[in-house]
Amino acid sequence: MVNVLFIVAALLTIQSVCEGVGLKHKFYKKTCPPAEAIVRSVVRKYVAKNPTVAAPLLRMNFHDCFVRGCDASVLLNSTSTNKAERDAPPNLTLDGFDVIDDAKAELEKKCPGVVSCADIIALAARDAVLTASRGPFWHVKTGRRDGTISNATEALANIPSPFFNFSQLQASFAKKGLNVEDLVVLSGGHTIGNSHCPSFSRRLYNFTGKGDMDPSLDPAYAQVLKKKCPSLADNTTSVEMVPNSSVSFDSNYYTNLLANRGLFTSDVALLTNPAAKLLVDGEVKEKRFFISFRKSMEKMLEIGVLTGSAGQVRHVCALVN
Repeated sequence: MVNVLFIVAALLTIQSVCEGVGLKHKFYKKTCPPAEAIVRSVVRKYVAKNPTVAAPLLRMNFHDCFVRGCDASVLLNSTSTNKAERDAPPNLTLDGFDVIDDAKAELEKKCPGVVSCADIIALAARDAVLTASRGPFWHVKTGRRDGTISNATEALANIPSPFFNFSQLQASFAKKGLNVEDLVVLSGGHTIGNSHCPSFSRRLYNFTGKGDMDPSLDPAYAQVLKKKCPSLADNTTSVEMVPNSSVSFDSNYYTNLLANRGLFTSDVALLTNPAAKLLVDGEVKEKRFFISFRKSMEKMLEIGVLTGSAGQVRHVCALVN
């Protein structure tokens, strides 16, 4: 009987971690009533200074959830014995940590030890996209707890690369319980933000290793990119993911993609699969894209969450208690 009860308890724990059981709307209603308003206020302060903050926060949310689930492991510092996620190559260009740290500091003043860093990431990304980029609103259930493990190798193994083909992208998303529609829709987050040249310059100068250019890239757009990134050795310059749209959250990502002006190999890959291509065609309609994005974000935010007694609520987001 004891063994049966142990197995049942273990299964319930696994279900909680995998399916977001324990999350709910207004989780902090009694324990920290102003929690969501505090995060929103801090985000608005940063947006007022720099509206481009939305894209980094959205990217941080994505990178966090794809490694160990949405547990704020991306925020942990490396130690003398462990290289953390934030120091892995895919995360070296992440930004927005100061926003999360400031929000956490304000919350610790008001409600010490109550609001998790994982929830702050999720709320901040939503509020920044809505405030800075006039993007869609999505519901953020709260109640996540923070993980205590962060490993750079796991970031490399789980965060989709800008060089992935469609099969690799599909497999990466499937491991997180996300389908082809989620892949196409969440890729639409590239409608805001910038990218450094190394993420795409191979398409301009050495696509097949013979000094050639990707033939699927619009020639006029390629020339614009070459002026901005004059060589494969350029590691510092960044360009807009979508021309003239680094802040405005809209469906221009799909319009440009269909015009052969997708920036990453992983963007263009969406056109190589018939089902994904059909979805891209549909998401060009902005109203549909907003509805789809909201649905997929809400789904992503429940990946591998820690709730209940799992994990902890960090006092400082970069450090395990």
